[in-house]
Amino acid sequence: MTKILILYYSSYGHVEAMAQAAAEGVRAAGAEAVVKRVPELVPEDAARKAGIKLDQAAPVADPQELAEYDGFLFGTPTRFGNMAAEMKNFLDQTGGLWFAGKLIGKPAGAFVSTATQHGGQESTLLTFHTVLLHHGMVVVGLPYSAQGQMTMSEISGGTPYGASTLAAGDGSRQPSENELALMRFQAEHLAKIAAKLKA
Repeated sequence: MTKILILYYSSYGHVEAMAQAAAEGVRAAGAEAVVKRVPELVPEDAARKAGIKLDQAAPVADPQELAEYDGFLFGTPTRFGNMAAEMKNFLDQTGGLWFAGKLIGKPAGAFVSTATQHGGQESTLLTFHTVLLHHGMVVVGLPYSAQGQMTMSEISGGTPYGASTLAAGDGSRQPSENELALMRFQAEHLAKIAAKLKA
């Protein structure tokens, strides 16, 4: 069975919710979904004061285990138009995998959360793709056959570079059903590609 890792960092639960939707999409394609997260870098006292969600169900991943999977979906909030430091710190520890070519040819995609509509969703996804390409991965986005990304009747995330959600400046907005559906679509699409590449 094709095995897909959904690896994320989530401060307040928005990316975590998207990761769960991604797992549903992977399973819909008949693949195994493994949901893990990267370690928190903010000291615990400071994290609690900031309201960062520390009690997430997903176990923390080890960078070296990435070699065990057939494909990947990486989720991160946006930090000034780039991935969060926690995710970058994790990926920076995959140099040994890069040197050995362990991730070459494996499909991977990314998904993000921002506070606002123009808060850096596309720049974060595009710069995330750079890391994937350095590893020789096959970048998988969100094709326009996912009709929900063309909706104009509501505020919604969703780009051809990957699924996305809007959290609002105070974190009060949760992923909409359209955003979750787009996440499921991207995940199912990626899992199907992973199965073809593995065959």
